[in-house]
Amino acid sequence: MSLRSALGVIAAVTLSAKVWAADWPAPWTELASDGTLSVRIAVAAGTACPKATANGIDLPMAPRAGADDGFPVLLCEARAPAATRQLIVGGSAAPIFSPEVRRIVIIGDTGCRLEGRAVQDCGDPEAWPFAAIARRAASRKPDLVIHVGDYYYRETACPADHKGCAGSSHGDNWETWRADFFEPAAPLLAAAPWVMVRGNHELCRRGGRGWFRLLDPHPVPLECADRSDPFRLHIAGLDLLWFDGADADDFSAPAAKVAFYAAQLAGLLAAAPPHAWLLTHRPIWALAQGNIAGASLNATEQGAIRGQVPPGLDLIVSGHLHDFTSYEFGPDRPAQLIVGDSGDTMLELGKAPLIGAMIDGIQVRDAFALKRFGYFILEATADGWDGSLYGSDDAVLAHCRLRGRGLGCGPA
Repeated sequence: MSLRSALGVIAAVTLSAKVWAADWPAPWTELASDGTLSVRIAVAAGTACPKATANGIDLPMAPRAGADDGFPVLLCEARAPAATRQLIVGGSAAPIFSPEVRRIVIIGDTGCRLEGRAVQDCGDPEAWPFAAIARRAASRKPDLVIHVGDYYYRETACPADHKGCAGSSHGDNWETWRADFFEPAAPLLAAAPWVMVRGNHELCRRGGRGWFRLLDPHPVPLECADRSDPFRLHIAGLDLLWFDGADADDFSAPAAKVAFYAAQLAGLLAAAPPHAWLLTHRPIWALAQGNIAGASLNATEQGAIRGQVPPGLDLIVSGHLHDFTSYEFGPDRPAQLIVGDSGDTMLELGKAPLIGAMIDGIQVRDAFALKRFGYFILEATADGWDGSLYGSDDAVLAHCRLRGRGLGCGPA
């Protein structure tokens, strides 16, 4: 095994359950808002944070969030430079970056829906295939994983007469987050560092407590807030612009929200480098599905970004809509990619053709949509990126080609 492979795979946790939180989860890494590598681990309440080292040097690890009734675990965090070549937590290796980011896994909308009458069979791997998706995506040995939001879906109890989700936890608590995200995502968390984007299911009235203590890339706020500061990431030649549009309205544009987001985007997009990507959960330029198929969204973000799209911005990467869809608008607008097909209940695609549709004043030149569970991989080339959409059974479903603002996808 190569040195990079040895360091990029998390070793089995051998310490006792008194140290680790029920031996789960192992340490994971994600990019923090200041560009550092944040390594995190949950440990049992009443124990100390484990020792961590970066390149053989002691790395201070401190509590990020203390235990309480809903989250009876201590969440520990340490920060290391993104270029760290060896990261050890409690004797286990944590994922690090390659010198170049050349293979990226993109997933989104991964949780199992339990929301009133909307019930998904969380115990059925065909109905909720996130565990298989994470395992197969990990086998591709990515350099980076981007999750475009919506991790937490088990909001209400499984109906008593519904066997497919019997015994499932629910509510914004540790057991639910562990079942909805950490357990199925384990192989992929061990494979590479992540960029975590906030979705509308992580708003304060839904999964906000778990989001801020467990996954949010910022320092823990004093209280839950539905809007977070945007930031830029430059990782081994890749430029990512992180934007929290979780609280944006899809079909209306409240003036106060538009003004707030416009101010955030002005600072984020100013002097955007060439070939930058904007990561935001709600797609800015897309057509809705299901019962409202064909309606344009997101109205709030469209109003906020109008007139300030920089020439260097090539791509918007989003989820929110439960399918895989690509839109190309030509040189006057960044392409829009939607990867919302990684676990939650799929929605019916609209019957009207996407190509030729007008979205916020610009016509769609090329588009592709597919209703299948899966994950997306982008591979760097000499002049851009090539993409492959894989199903939950690892079948290749589609191929894509990204060159600047040109995004073309089609069936495999």
